[in-house]
Amino acid sequence: MSTPTRDVSPEQAAREEELIARVQSSFDTCEDPRLKEVMQSLVKHLHAFVREVRLTEEEWSKGIDFLTAAGHITDDKRQEFILLSDTLGASMQTIAINNEAYGDATEATVFGPFFVEGSPRVELGGDVSFGAAGEPCWAEGTVRNIDGKPIAGAKIEVWEADEDGFYDVQYDDGRVAARAHQFTDADGGYRFWGITPTPYTIPFDGPVGKMLEATGRSPMRASHLHFMVDAPDCRTLVTHIFVRGDELLDSDSVFGVKESLVKDFERQPAGTPTPDGRVIDGTWAKVRFDIVLAPADVRG
Repeated sequence: MSTPTRDVSPEQAAREEELIARVQSSFDTCEDPRLKEVMQSLVKHLHAFVREVRLTEEEWSKGIDFLTAAGHITDDKRQEFILLSDTLGASMQTIAINNEAYGDATEATVFGPFFVEGSPRVELGGDVSFGAAGEPCWAEGTVRNIDGKPIAGAKIEVWEADEDGFYDVQYDDGRVAARAHQFTDADGGYRFWGITPTPYTIPFDGPVGKMLEATGRSPMRASHLHFMVDAPDCRTLVTHIFVRGDELLDSDSVFGVKESLVKDFERQPAGTPTPDGRVIDGTWAKVRFDIVLAPADVRG
């Protein structure tokens, strides 16, 4: 059994360890071996934390209040517990464990709390912004397997915040904007118009925001564009791409940045012809993101 890091008497240590043993043994009759393993390990580490910091009853009560508040603010459009997991690095650690490095496969990163099922489909070269405010951005690339073969028909979901830092679901008018999906062509290619990512704050009007404020941490996220890519016989990829030069790359509030996902968003002067032969009033940007999917039979 673990022992407390602060000095306690042998009698007190024995009392605490006896409780851990009793709680762990309460799961001995669990018929699901994986559930039993998870619950007994949870008890072990939870009690180790309580003992290490010598948690006070007042602190325990405040912790319960914090979790209760997180539950109250969570609804079908906002997931405060995902936000909590993200800001504690637990999301990224889980992703790292379940998306083991495999050759040149594209790295995964946090899912985030703003994905919504049932996004509209746009054809290749279409506009996923649906009127969301922001500088136009042309995104293109290919989807290939680990052997370099193009994957036709891969489903690509994309979503992002507008230039004011809000996702469509954070508005009260029911809009669907800056999110869509499309399917790759015969050469594994995809392409769409979106908006150039900008930094924004994660929601900080709830308990997670209060936690960040109390601990002197910033709620800012580095500029990014979300991708989820799914294809038969391949591991589903959930990732972002980030804007090279963003000052927040080293202080992203959810620890989501990976160097391999930092891309050049090249700003084009007003009047520069676009890849699809248009001329846009004002500046626009372009980015290339080539995606490599790991096989489905590797962990993840």
